[in-house]
Amino acid sequence: MKASDLFVKALEEEGVEHIFGIPGEENLDFLNSLRDSPIKLILTRHEQAAGYAAAIAGYLTKKPGICM
Repeated sequence: MKASDLFVKALEEEGVEHIFGIPGEENLDFLNSLRDSPIKLILTRHEQAAGYAAAIAGYLTKKPGICM
């Protein structure tokens, strides 16, 4: 099991439903681990937009807001 698999499992256990961010070669292992997860990746056009979206999602849902 890879570290990214463990990380995704921990996010699932915390109730994370969405991750906001931009895919890239730096996070490819993490994205591959997300493929089999119910967590949805919401694509953004800029890192700052991902941060704002994660902050608002966390505020509204009372769950962790995650951006990458």
